[in-house]
Amino acid sequence: MVERETYAIELAGLRRELPLFEVKPGLKIAILNILGDTPLVEACAEALAHQSRDRDFDVIVTAESKSIPLAYAMSVRLNKPYVVLRKVYKFYMGEALKAQTLSITTGEPQTLYLDEKDHRLLRGKKVMILDDVISTGSTLEGMRSLMEQAGATVTVEAAICTEGDLARWNGIVALAHLPLFEE
Repeated sequence: MVERETYAIELAGLRRELPLFEVKPGLKIAILNILGDTPLVEACAEALAHQSRDRDFDVIVTAESKSIPLAYAMSVRLNKPYVVLRKVYKFYMGEALKAQTLSITTGEPQTLYLDEKDHRLLRGKKVMILDDVISTGSTLEGMRSLMEQAGATVTVEAAICTEGDLARWNGIVALAHLPLFEE
């Protein structure tokens, strides 16, 4: 097994060592992968729900896939429905809305899809956009675009962590900020 550099962080009272991965020559990022880490998901959901409790929104919206357990856990705590924007279109999604993004972790263009049934749920609603990590803002922009197409208003943007230029993320409800590791 490869010995990988890590970045130590405390999130909602829990310490984690995030592995560093090179995303392009001379640039590494710390990867937060909450999938399967139930204690971390629960702690972060509790902390973000606490920070968001007095914010005005009706529905939580997230994109596939790492932030789905977080959206579910926050949905339970805040007693609000959640919607998942998909990355692959399936026939049962009907007349889905779509928006393009560029993920820092894949380096490839991706499409986000809003299912026809969820489009109806979101029309006229105030939404919280939720992600695990907001890095370049591309996914955030795609999610904003879909909410506009759906006739929803984004009133809250939240993530476990922001990354990169901290000044860009002033309005984001977040638990921590991750630096970029440039060589």
